[in-house]
Amino acid sequence: MNGYLKESNFLMVEEGFTTRDLLENLLVELCQAVRNDQQAFFVADLGDIVKKHLLFLKALPRVKPYFPVKCNGSEGVIRLLAELGTGFACANKAELTWVQSLGVPADKIFYSSPCKQVAHIKHAASHGVQLMTFDNEVELSKVARSHPHARMLLGITADSCPSAQPMAFGTTLRSCRQLLETAKEQAVEVVGVSFHLGSHGLEPQAFTQAVAAAQLAFEMGTELGHQMHLLDIGGGFAGTEDTRAGFEEVTATINSALDLYFPEGCGVEVIATPGRFYVSSAFTLATSITAREEAPAEQPGSDGRWGGGIGLTVCLSPPEPSPCSPPEEESSSKRSLMYHLSDGIYGTFSCLLFDSPCPTPQLHKRPCPELPLHSSSFWGPPGDPEDRIADGLELPELQVGDWLIFEGMGAYTTASALPGGCPQPHITYAMSRLAWKTLQLFQGKPPQTEDERESICTPLSCGWEMAESLCVSPVFTPASII
Repeated sequence: MNGYLKESNFLMVEEGFTTRDLLENLLVELCQAVRNDQQAFFVADLGDIVKKHLLFLKALPRVKPYFPVKCNGSEGVIRLLAELGTGFACANKAELTWVQSLGVPADKIFYSSPCKQVAHIKHAASHGVQLMTFDNEVELSKVARSHPHARMLLGITADSCPSAQPMAFGTTLRSCRQLLETAKEQAVEVVGVSFHLGSHGLEPQAFTQAVAAAQLAFEMGTELGHQMHLLDIGGGFAGTEDTRAGFEEVTATINSALDLYFPEGCGVEVIATPGRFYVSSAFTLATSITAREEAPAEQPGSDGRWGGGIGLTVCLSPPEPSPCSPPEEESSSKRSLMYHLSDGIYGTFSCLLFDSPCPTPQLHKRPCPELPLHSSSFWGPPGDPEDRIADGLELPELQVGDWLIFEGMGAYTTASALPGGCPQPHITYAMSRLAWKTLQLFQGKPPQTEDERESICTPLSCGWEMAESLCVSPVFTPASII
C-alpha cells in the first residue's frame, strides 16, 4: 500500500451490507436523535470506485487515467485514486495545492485548464508540475515567460466531428502548424496533443475522427522538431450502470482507433481524464424537506412549470396510479406543492449547472397507496426564486422533515469541498472488506491467511455487483479480474 488511504479513512462493512443499508441506519439515528439534524449528507461506496478503475483498465489497457479533480475533490475519492495509482487533472492552483497536500507527486499531475492565470502557472512551476495544455498564442507566451520547463499538449477542437459536443476550447487543424511554429520560436516544449469530446449524446465514431485529427497534428509537430509522444483523449465516459453497453462500445472504438493511428510500439503514451465514469454511481445523497408552500392554482405557466425558475426538470416517471386513487371527477382538489430542501443548485445540486443527468428522487418513507397525488416541485433553501431542482412531479403530500434519496450523485456535487470552498454535506465513506482486500492485491500485497484467500474468490456485493466472480493471484493482473 502507498499510504494514501488507510482503514481509518472509511467505514469497513461486511459482505452483503450495502451502502443503502448504511444510509438507512444513518437516517434512523438522525430521526431518533433528540435534536433532529436536517442537514444533507452523502454515503459514498469506495468499493464502487475500485470496481470502475479495474473496469477502465480492462477496457482500455493502453490508456492511463487522470481523474479531473473538479468532478469530485472529496478527500476519500482523491486518497483512493492516488492509492490506485491514477494521475490527476487539475484546473487551477487550489486543486494543485489540494492534491499535492495529500502527497501526490508532481509527475502524476496534469494542469489541464487551457486558460491559466500567470500566478497559477508560476505556482505549478515552483511545485514541479510540468504537464499543461494550450490552444492559442497568448497561452504560449504566458508559459514561455513563467514556466520554461513546461511540457505542453496542443489542444485541438472536435470541429471535424459532427457528433461531438461543441467545446469552448481547442484549436482547429488549420491553426495547428502556426501554433507549433510559434512554440518552437519561443522555446516551449510541445510533447503531444489533447482533445475532449464532451459526455452527452456522444457517438463512438467521434473518437475515431478525433484520434485521426490528433495523428495529423502529431505529424506537424514532428516535422517541426517537437518530440511528440503523449496523446490525451479526454473524458466523455458516462458513469451510470445503465450505460455500460455504451461504455463498452465507446472503448472498443477507441482501441480500434488507437491501433490504426497510434499502433502499439509507436512510442506514444495515451492518457484520458474520466470523471463521471469513476464517481457518479458511488455517491448517494440524503436531503430533507425543510419547508413547503402551496402555490396558487393560477400560477403555473402553460408548460406546467413555475415562473422564476431556470428550467431544470427531473427525469422522473410519475408513479403508477393506485386503484385507490381519487376518481377523475375529484381532480379539482389536486394541489400544487413546492418543497424546499436543505440543499440546492448552489451547493450539492450544482451538478445540474454542469449539464449532468437530472437526478431521480426517491421517497425515504413509502407512502400509503391510498393517498392522492399532487403536482410537486423541489427547490433549494428559501430565498432564491431560481434555485429550482426539479418540477413536474406527481407525488403524495410530503411533510417537513421527510427525507429524499438521490442516487448517482458523485459527479460535480462536491467540487466546492476543496479548502476554502463552501461548507459541504458530510460524507460517510464505506468499503466492503472484500474491496479493501482487492485494493491490497492491486498494490501487490497477497492475502495473509487462508480465509482471506478464499474470500477473494467469492462474488462481489456491497455496491460492487458483477456477473463474474473475483479470483486473483498474488501477482495482480488488472485485466484478468473482471
